[in-house]
Amino acid sequence: MKKNILFILAFALILSSCEDLFTPAPENLKNLEQMYTDAGYAQGFIITAYRYIPTYYDNSEYATDDAVTNQKSNSFLKMATGTWASSNNPLDQWSNGFGAIQYLNLFLQNADSVTWAADPAANKLFNMRMKGEAYGLRALYMYYLLRNHAGFTNDGQLMGVPIITKFLGIHDDYNLPRGTFGACVKQIYQDLDSAERNLPVEYADLKGTAAVPAPFNSITTTQSVYNRVMGQYALQLFNGLCARAYRARTALLAASPAFNTSNSIQAWTDAADYAAKLIDYKRGSAGAPDWGLAANGVTYYANTSNEIDGISNAANPPEIIWRENIATNNKDQESQNFPPSLFGNGYMNPTQNLVDAFPMANGYPIDYTDQAKSGYNASSPYSGRDPRLAKYIVYNGNTEGVGSPVIYTGSASGKDGIGVKETSTRTGYYMKKRLRMDVNCNSVSSTGKNHINPRLRYTEMYLNYAEAANEAWGPKGTGTHAYSAYDIVKAIRKRALGIITDPYLDECAASPDKMRALIRNERRLELCFESFRFWDLRRWKANLTETARGMNVNGNVYTPLNNVEVRSYQDYMYYGPVPYSELLKYNKLVQNKGWK
Repeated sequence: MKKNILFILAFALILSSCEDLFTPAPENLKNLEQMYTDAGYAQGFIITAYRYIPTYYDNSEYATDDAVTNQKSNSFLKMATGTWASSNNPLDQWSNGFGAIQYLNLFLQNADSVTWAADPAANKLFNMRMKGEAYGLRALYMYYLLRNHAGFTNDGQLMGVPIITKFLGIHDDYNLPRGTFGACVKQIYQDLDSAERNLPVEYADLKGTAAVPAPFNSITTTQSVYNRVMGQYALQLFNGLCARAYRARTALLAASPAFNTSNSIQAWTDAADYAAKLIDYKRGSAGAPDWGLAANGVTYYANTSNEIDGISNAANPPEIIWRENIATNNKDQESQNFPPSLFGNGYMNPTQNLVDAFPMANGYPIDYTDQAKSGYNASSPYSGRDPRLAKYIVYNGNTEGVGSPVIYTGSASGKDGIGVKETSTRTGYYMKKRLRMDVNCNSVSSTGKNHINPRLRYTEMYLNYAEAANEAWGPKGTGTHAYSAYDIVKAIRKRALGIITDPYLDECAASPDKMRALIRNERRLELCFESFRFWDLRRWKANLTETARGMNVNGNVYTPLNNVEVRSYQDYMYYGPVPYSELLKYNKLVQNKGWK
């Protein structure tokens, strides 16, 4: 235990000091040989890497057209309004990512010498699994490094980050150049290949007469030995399905306009094919209806009694591929985001921009040219809308919290009204998604509940496929698969809107451009407040500077707020910077164009 504590402290020192980014603290190295006989100590290298996985809910929506925040000191608010710099970057993953990679590399170089178990077969399986985890986590961190720091240099080269696949000791050269974007993608794929070779698709106990699957049956055919290593005790560790998901994420990034400047159809094909592997797995051999899309995925965060509160053995709900540990008796999200009347701080304020993106319940946009078809009424703007609007956003007259009290957000309302308190909304809206309605934040009768925060969701993979398939084969093309972008979007909208006939979707299916706009909008809605919007706008090279808008509702009077927050981005900011501190230390690093 003491050695593990020293290890964790050493890693914390690395992450807190740019000067020592690649230099582990002496406590870690002086007894390195102890990992060979202390399996728990050796596993600590991987456990530490798990602890620094970027959070799923990073609230980067504050920097987009989807939301603002009432936290005046918030780093994303400052970034969006003009303070983003290579020396002041709230999106920096450099130290976090390379610090984790250092420990994973140290583990990988020593894992084969570790005694994991007395039983020879179990020893081999443990070594196999943990190396697979380490390769997968290294790919994961490289993905985030690439997403956050890749870009074009002044000479027009598309560069990624340094590719480091060995542990760097005190005598090694740390002055390493950036790899090309393509080389970084290739390295991610190679690591994911290694992960998939060493890991089962999912961890689960074999039961009954089930045989040990390949390739693990070359090591043991004994069910109990396999279950000890690859069974339920390993649930929520990186597995083969996670590897497929990060391959799909990486491929979509590489295929996107910001990085696929030649619009290579092969890049889009690869992205579609990789995402399809997750859809096919979810569908199963019998071919589940709606292509296997989880029926209750729209409210994955609030499926309480039958999923979140009833889940056992570290299992996953149908919508979740991978998740964080359950947060028990917790009310953090609600305390941060409930409106003041529910004893919250109202941090996340959705914009009118986002509200306007929700269509009518019949699927037509609210600004459709034929208003008779859409049925939108500006005098009653929240009536007849996409059901996701009421589930995800608190608008004036919507309900939230224990007992479902009505929330009034107009400036003439009570404490929840625009600008009434520092914790009140700035836009006339509060976030409802991510929150449980049975949490009570009143200090007199405070009640927390269980929460499950995802790391990977199936719906994202379905949307990844739809986007890539439309670019590769058009709205109704299928490539080598049984379904098209049209089929996937139809299933997503059927689940959300409850409609079988979708004339607006059929209209969009006549044009890849219209289908692209629809897919991007469905992605915006389905994944809102899940920290995708900022990255999607950048990889699409879409407008980053759209001014955040709101709506002040008092009685039957709707007053638009057209300048809630002006965005101050430059074109070069489609690509993030290399940290200024690293450029000062290493002259082989080259900055992305526009950044200093």
